[in-house]
Amino acid sequence: MEPDPLSQSNDPFTFRASFASIASAIAALIAGATLRFWMLHKFFEVNGDSQLYGAMAKSLLLHGAYAVPDQNGVLQSTLIRLPGYPLFLAACFRLFGMENYFAPACVQIVLELAGCVLLARLAARITPGSWRMSAAQATLWLAAMCPFTAIYAAEPLTEALSLFCIAVALWAAARFQDQGDWPSALAFTFAVTCAALLRPDGALVGISFAPAIVVALFLRPTQSRAPSSRLTGVPGDRSSSLGWSGAGVGNHKLRKILVCLLLALTPFAAWTVRNYRVFHVIQPLAPRYATDPGENTWPGWQRWVKTWALDFVSTYQIYWNMPAAPINIAQLPSRAFDSPRQYAQTAQLIADYEASGEEMSPALDARFAQLARERIANHPLRYYLVLPLGRVADMLFRPRVENLPIDLDWWVYSHHYAETRFSWFYAGLNAFYILLAIGGLCMRPRLWPWMLLYIVLRCALLTTIEAPEARYTLEFFPIFFVLGGIAMARLLRTTSLLH
Repeated sequence: MEPDPLSQSNDPFTFRASFASIASAIAALIAGATLRFWMLHKFFEVNGDSQLYGAMAKSLLLHGAYAVPDQNGVLQSTLIRLPGYPLFLAACFRLFGMENYFAPACVQIVLELAGCVLLARLAARITPGSWRMSAAQATLWLAAMCPFTAIYAAEPLTEALSLFCIAVALWAAARFQDQGDWPSALAFTFAVTCAALLRPDGALVGISFAPAIVVALFLRPTQSRAPSSRLTGVPGDRSSSLGWSGAGVGNHKLRKILVCLLLALTPFAAWTVRNYRVFHVIQPLAPRYATDPGENTWPGWQRWVKTWALDFVSTYQIYWNMPAAPINIAQLPSRAFDSPRQYAQTAQLIADYEASGEEMSPALDARFAQLARERIANHPLRYYLVLPLGRVADMLFRPRVENLPIDLDWWVYSHHYAETRFSWFYAGLNAFYILLAIGGLCMRPRLWPWMLLYIVLRCALLTTIEAPEARYTLEFFPIFFVLGGIAMARLLRTTSLLH
């Protein structure tokens, strides 16, 4: 077994670390906790998805059913959300009181800070050279003081737990490469399974980093004792010993893969069986549009939205309003119309939608589908390339102020000076994290191909969605923290050498 690279005399996370390193780590965690609890005090609220998850958790505790109440208060079985977060809330409700959403947020803060520590240890593990401890400290400060992830730790939503699972998965993958032990393999399996149980896209963590585990397993040198002469029957028979050892090692590696695979798939097998028994459908994750079987997803409307939607403003003002609220055509961007005729056609569709009592009928949905086909035929490059990439760029680079009391039109300086300046600061801070991560990626630390694979796969998935939200790219930040910490440590080291 290889020595743990963190068991060095200057490791900030062991008792042999220097006082300055320990003080820096403690200060980062105290500052991070202060930031998160301040945000919990200022911005904590329970609405939307939080209430939906809470209703599922209450149903589990009170009725033993995975269900949500309808408009009349009657419980209806559902599969619109994976059971990971409702189970977490149910555990917190059982421990801290029913509908106590504050306690789960506090637990999330603790877990997210623990994830920051794991990311710092990961940075130390994968950074070459004598500056790995500087990379660990920089990573810890970047992670602990990031307001974009901190505010989600203070909200009863899935994001904070997802970030923690990603941190555990990254740390466990690197540790397995070094030590190849069962605890690392099981920690990785637990992390990727929980990530996928929280959100369907969490499965990308396993898809991206499991190959690193398998490659490390089969490339790692083995050390096996030769069997005794009682087993071989030929004392000192070296060829027989080597053959026995190779078969045993191969079986051990295969057994490790099979055990982890079985553990990872078992919850989803149970979820799939439950969904088939209740709804008679094969659904191993959650539906794309968060609908139960039999509910309409309005594919014509969805496709029409994809012909023009580009930013979160459209998601908030238009996409989320259907089918329960009116649609203001004045809020549609100019790219939603290719001609005056299309404008008139769109206006008529919206008028017919509102005249029907804000209900989307199949006939009306088919008319939106026809309009979408016309727009796609006229501008296929815009539909298949420009807008999908634009939506990903919006999710990556827009100011992450969606949980703050800031107007959507933050860029209109004449409307709100302070909000505009603050939003530009947030945009700059977000760009700073991304640029640091690019710098760290260029240094190609260990695991960098799998980190890049995760980013590419997630971006590819995000190109398929209709309504962009910046929170969909929040899962990149554990990787940004590690790569950014490595880049910052290298930069600081270079600067010190120059002086």
